[in-house]
Amino acid sequence: MLRRYLLPVLATAVAFAMTRLAVAQSAAGRGESAVEYHLARSVLLGAPDRWDYVLFDPPSHRVYVAHGDRLTVVDGRSGRVIGEVKGMPGGTHGIAIAHAAGLGYTDDGRAGEAVAFSLKTLKVVKRLRAAPGSDAVTLDPTSGHVLVVDGDAGLLTVIDPVRDRVAATVHVGSGLEYPVAGANGKLYVNGVEKREIFRIDTATNRVDAAWPIRQCEAPHGLAIDVSTHRLFSSCENERLVVVNADTGATVATLPIGRGTDAAAFDPTRRLIFSSNGMDGTLSIFREVDANSFVPAGTIKTALSARTMSVDPVSGRLFLAAADTTAEAMAAFRAARQAGRRGPSPFRSGSLELLFFDPGR
Repeated sequence: MLRRYLLPVLATAVAFAMTRLAVAQSAAGRGESAVEYHLARSVLLGAPDRWDYVLFDPPSHRVYVAHGDRLTVVDGRSGRVIGEVKGMPGGTHGIAIAHAAGLGYTDDGRAGEAVAFSLKTLKVVKRLRAAPGSDAVTLDPTSGHVLVVDGDAGLLTVIDPVRDRVAATVHVGSGLEYPVAGANGKLYVNGVEKREIFRIDTATNRVDAAWPIRQCEAPHGLAIDVSTHRLFSSCENERLVVVNADTGATVATLPIGRGTDAAAFDPTRRLIFSSNGMDGTLSIFREVDANSFVPAGTIKTALSARTMSVDPVSGRLFLAAADTTAEAMAAFRAARQAGRRGPSPFRSGSLELLFFDPGR
């Protein structure tokens, strides 16, 4: 019985080690050089210290950071704090921007609400019923709809921002994490509970595929290259899994750092990123083609920098982090894994938005 258990575990470990070696050999063989990023600016956001997603909005050059009961809005070029969206006591997580309607959306997780705010005034204009555990939020460019991931409930709330109302509810039936939209009327969502990626047809608001990603434990971050139809899912077991967005086949498995909560793709430089909060690093890979990926470096960021966004034009990366120590982070994570909510590991009022620029 022990042998039957150990053999598949050993096989998986060997396969992963071979992937690491193959990736390294491929990079060496092609003469690929590591990319360089440097800290260009840090913007103090202050309390609340609990934060989640970061979103860069290319048309406005604004960066939105969800933390505590608010969003802080920062100019992504100058670093000037533009203002705040306040009034979500149950905690904000995701952000989506619907320019056609002049609205942004976030969530109040504890209340199970989607919250609409004016892009001009940053004032809350409407609250829409979603479900408890509302979390990530994204915009589907094909339908123009905003989708709220109600992760714990295994649902997605579909919002029509033009009419500013709930248009549908998608029942997935499994715990969910981050979503990403394609340019093809499809939305892809990490199934954190059962190691899956779900595909939703945004015309019918129904799940039309569910693909296993066996090598990915607790998929969190998700990014997409719409040109090659590749998904990049970052996992708690220090792996990033590349998946064919048409067939669901796993294309590659790449090594990343500890504590990932976000993945990103820079379509201009063809770079894939995983932000690793426990290590305080960025794992970077270069997409050579749809089936070839080589390491492009590991950048030191800051402990706790686990979520991020990228400016696809300048290549600037935006990460949120607060002052902490490795010991405090480890204790906090152990408490969470044990089902307890330990004291905050962060120095109060120290949350910052970090700007990392390519080159020197």
